[in-house]
Amino acid sequence: MSSHKVTSLKLKRKSRLLEIAFDDGSEYQLSCEFLRVNSPSAEVQGHGNPTLVTHKKNVNIKAIEPVGNYAVKLVFDDGHDTGLFSWDILYQFCVNREALWQQYLARLRAEKGSREPLIDMKIRYS
Repeated sequence: MSSHKVTSLKLKRKSRLLEIAFDDGSEYQLSCEFLRVNSPSAEVQGHGNPTLVTHKKNVNIKAIEPVGNYAVKLVFDDGHDTGLFSWDILYQFCVNREALWQQYLARLRAEKGSREPLIDMKIRYS
């Protein structure tokens, strides 16, 4: 049972931000890149050995699909769509965003990875 409930999700496509409000009145913004590289999917998280996801600086969310009353499936424009983002996972991402982001950047440096896209694509949303 989730102890935090999302009351509002608002995707800001131009700025690539997901605005999230919780039932305790707190509000946060997470970048689409942050959500993509920290996806709770098995593809990213593996079996205790998370995959370093690179080249996602310009990734965006193209769809948000509700999963019951406890999570959403985020569909990214790079085709990734297997992570279920529960309210608790989103809350933990929000309150620990800076530490998680710094860990990601440190791992990128250590493994000589890049945030930059492999191919610069301009995608128009209607």
